[in-house]
Amino acid sequence: MDTGTHLVVGLGLAGLAYVDPVVAANPSVATAVLIGTVAGSQAPDLDTLLRFKGNAVYIKNHRGLSHSIPALFIWTALISGLLWLFFDGLPMAHVTMWVFIAVAFHVFTDLFNTYGTQALRPFSDRWVSWNIIHIFDPVIFLSHILAIFLWALQLARPEVLFPLLYVFIAVYYIWRSWVHHDLESRLYKKDASYKPGDRYTLIPTVHLHHWQIIKQGSDGWFTLGEYKNGIIKWIDRVTCDNHPAVDASKSHPNIASFLYFTSFACAEVKEHPWGYEVRWMDVRYRHRKQYPFVAVLMMDTKFRTLDSYVGWVSESRLEKKLRVDLY
Repeated sequence: MDTGTHLVVGLGLAGLAYVDPVVAANPSVATAVLIGTVAGSQAPDLDTLLRFKGNAVYIKNHRGLSHSIPALFIWTALISGLLWLFFDGLPMAHVTMWVFIAVAFHVFTDLFNTYGTQALRPFSDRWVSWNIIHIFDPVIFLSHILAIFLWALQLARPEVLFPLLYVFIAVYYIWRSWVHHDLESRLYKKDASYKPGDRYTLIPTVHLHHWQIIKQGSDGWFTLGEYKNGIIKWIDRVTCDNHPAVDASKSHPNIASFLYFTSFACAEVKEHPWGYEVRWMDVRYRHRKQYPFVAVLMMDTKFRTLDSYVGWVSESRLEKKLRVDLY
C-alpha cells in the first residue's frame, strides 16, 4: 500500500482497539495505542531510507528484511519499548498486542499488491505478490477516511464503528481475491490468440473492473493488454533481445539487483559507435506507452561499464541521468 493508506489504517486500528476494555477505559492507554498503531503501520517502510545508498540497493531490499517474519517482532518490540519509556504504568501486554497487529497488518496487506514483499524470510527469499489490490485502493482509503471522520466528530462509537469497517474490509479483500482468481483462470478462454504454454498475469488498477494483463509466451516475449468490461484489448508487444551484451549486463550489480526483484524483466539492446546500451524493463509497469521502471547499462565494445541507472524515470530524464556525451 501507499504511505497515506498505511497511515489511515494505523488510525483505523487505533479505533478498533476500543473493543479492548483496557484501552477503552483509560485515555492514556488509548493515546499510547494510537501512537503505537500509527507507528506500527509505518515502521516496515522505514527501509525507504535505503534510497540514500542508491536506487539499486533500495530496489533489491525494499520490502525485504523489513517485512520479514523476524521483523514483525523486532518492530513491535522497538515501538512498544519506546512507548513504555514515555508512558507510566502502561498495560504492556495490551499495547504490545495492538502494535503487533498494526505491523502485521501492514505486511499482510502489502502481499496483495504487485510490488510484493519477502514476507516469508528467513524461510524463503521469494518475492510474494498476489496482484489483487492496487497499491492505492480508493475503496480501502475512503472507507477509512469516512470512519475516522465519524469517530472524530463523535457521530459513532469506535467500538461499534471500526469492527464494522474491518468486517467490510475483510469481505472486500475476499471478493477481490475471488474475482482475480476467477478472471485469471479464464483469460485463455477469452483470448483468441491463445497458444498452449502462454501464461497470464492479471494486474490490478485503481478501477475495480479494469485490469492490466501480461501474457508471457514460451519464447520469452510479452504481450501487454487490458481487461475491461469483459473484453481483452491487447495494446503492446515486447520482444526481449537475445544478444551477448544482454548476457554481459547480468553480472553488473545494478542489473543483478533489478533482476533479483522482478521476474517480468525484458531487455532490449541498442548499438552505438561507442558500444552498447542495454535497457532492462519491468513490463508490469506501463505508463503512457512507456515502461518507466528500468535498469540501464552503458558498455563499451568490450562490455566494460561506462554508466548505469536503475529506477523510475521518463525517457527525457533518463538521458540527463546518464552521460550526455554518449548520445
